[in-house]
Amino acid sequence: MSDPTSITTTAKPRVVICIGDIHGYLAKLQNLWSNLQSVINPEDFSSALVIFLGDYCDRGPDTKKVIDFLINLPSSYPNQKHVFLSGNHDLAFAAFLGVLPEPGNGASFKEGWKEYEVNEEREGWYKGVGYENMHLQGRMWAGTTKDRFDSKGIEFMGSVYDAEPTFESYGVPHGSADLMKVVPDEHMKFLADLVWIHEVENVCIESEEGMKHCKLIAVHAGLEEGTNVEEQLKFLRAKDTRLPKVEALSGRKSVWNIPKISVSDALQELTEKPTIVVSGHHGKLHVEGLRLIIDEGGGLENNPVAAIVLPSMELVRDTDNLTKVNV
Repeated sequence: MSDPTSITTTAKPRVVICIGDIHGYLAKLQNLWSNLQSVINPEDFSSALVIFLGDYCDRGPDTKKVIDFLINLPSSYPNQKHVFLSGNHDLAFAAFLGVLPEPGNGASFKEGWKEYEVNEEREGWYKGVGYENMHLQGRMWAGTTKDRFDSKGIEFMGSVYDAEPTFESYGVPHGSADLMKVVPDEHMKFLADLVWIHEVENVCIESEEGMKHCKLIAVHAGLEEGTNVEEQLKFLRAKDTRLPKVEALSGRKSVWNIPKISVSDALQELTEKPTIVVSGHHGKLHVEGLRLIIDEGGGLENNPVAAIVLPSMELVRDTDNLTKVNV
């Protein structure tokens, strides 16, 4: 019997575009968007599912303008569907502004500080207006680190999150509580509405065996190995803020691979149906089987912002020199 996941059907599959970390670079985002329009059939582009993989802020100079661009997409392209995932940087930005969901069950964000308080002095956690019950990542984001360079030898910009350019894009100095007053309400709403995970039941990819029908899970960093997948998905869907650090948004080695699922696992569909896991976050471009990591830029000025287009698996970058073809 043939594999039902590999049968090519007559219905044309919807184009899915997954866009990697932007990190405040408006010109890169604009160039990438233009290049996507150049390589994708206009009809397919106009109806595409566009998944932004998170990290819209920090490092680059134009966070405010990047968010303006993203907010305007639904009205500019009404037949597209746009999904905006939260990255760890966006979560921290939202935490500082106070727009994260409350942890619930009588818990407070302050309870999450204790686990990491050994780092407080070195990372210079924010202690200004509104810090008293701020989520840990917000305090780290707006703090002033005593370390000059990160583990890769790159100089920090204000905090361990490199948040200084984000403050400056709104016209206030790094670490200033005035940011809470000047961020527009529509930006607050955008950050509050970011999802931690997006799942699509039927996404097609081209393979040597033909068109393969898959489930797609998009999450900023990845799904954690060694942890029940169904519990992870439930936690991420709920945007549960009780933990001071969300591994699926900020992990590294622990979320690099697709978790191996035993047949006894509650989420048997990961073994019964091929599942694409697509992420940004890692500062690398890694396409291996159904594990897609699309973050060629890493927030560095001289690196490109990349996207992957499904089902073709074509990679598109802001630096691609494409000539617009009129169809």
